[in-house]
Amino acid sequence: MPTVVKPPPLEPGNAVRIIAPASPVEEDALRRGCAELGRLGYEAKWDPRVLARQGYFAGSTEERLAKLLLALDENGSQAVFCARGGYGSGYLLERLEPRRLKSPKALVGFSDVTLLQLFLWRKKHWVTFYGPMVGAGLDKGADAPGGYDSESFQQALTQASHGWKLDLRGETLFFGHAEGTVVGGCLTLVEATLGTPWEIQTSGAIMLLEDCTMKPYQVDRALIHLRQAGKFKGVRAMVLGEFPECEPPAGGPTVRNVFERILEPLKIPVVWGAPVGHTPRAMLTMPLGVKARLVAHGSGRLEILEAACRLPESHSTSQRTKSRRS
Repeated sequence: MPTVVKPPPLEPGNAVRIIAPASPVEEDALRRGCAELGRLGYEAKWDPRVLARQGYFAGSTEERLAKLLLALDENGSQAVFCARGGYGSGYLLERLEPRRLKSPKALVGFSDVTLLQLFLWRKKHWVTFYGPMVGAGLDKGADAPGGYDSESFQQALTQASHGWKLDLRGETLFFGHAEGTVVGGCLTLVEATLGTPWEIQTSGAIMLLEDCTMKPYQVDRALIHLRQAGKFKGVRAMVLGEFPECEPPAGGPTVRNVFERILEPLKIPVVWGAPVGHTPRAMLTMPLGVKARLVAHGSGRLEILEAACRLPESHSTSQRTKSRRS
């Protein structure tokens, strides 16, 4: 197992760069989200080009790739927040050269950003964050419907010394507990990695799957594809989202029914209905690439077993000096 690479934590006064790697973002939502970052003590940096529109993309592939590379490389910001998801991140991956990615920053987003997160995990083993975007979560505020969960946001992005416990606020489908590395994201995009050089690796994983506006049979098809591709082999546990706007035809099986039927033979712990990704509730922030323990009982609990961020070098040096003196 290659060494996991963690970003530095966010600290008061840090600047965060806003990018739009997929679809265009509405300016009002962008400004509200930036104001929320300011309220949290961070400086939101963006330029008018983040509002670019080219069909259903936020600019050309070349423009979006250049903004991503600049955001990851510049010295003037300490994290990268996506403006929104939509569609288009996959276009960047064929041209995204791993050797150009030197030092990790916290990359925060969900939905279409899943592709970037899986790419960075597969190619660089970078820890990233499945959480609120500037125009899709942060814009609605802390602990508000359609907004973001403030406690998990702060724990994930600012904690560099130890892990924490995350109440999943869902329901247990299959009881038990298991440890593994958290991977996954939006179901449609997870499936889209199959057959690519950044195909999701799931052995030894706690697998996160969430999505929205899918019919139950479409969820069924995606899960069977993942199963037939061998992606459920070695999975130790699963955390599932709420799958909003996925209602079945009258009298038909629900998405929850589909998951129960397909996952039951795996005999692993599963929690359903966590407010992660697409959710009408306050969205949890979940680190991807860290070791965790899923406790599937009641509303479910994810125990993050390590900090998702690394200690700043100055602090690490100080700690080593103290150790030698003692």
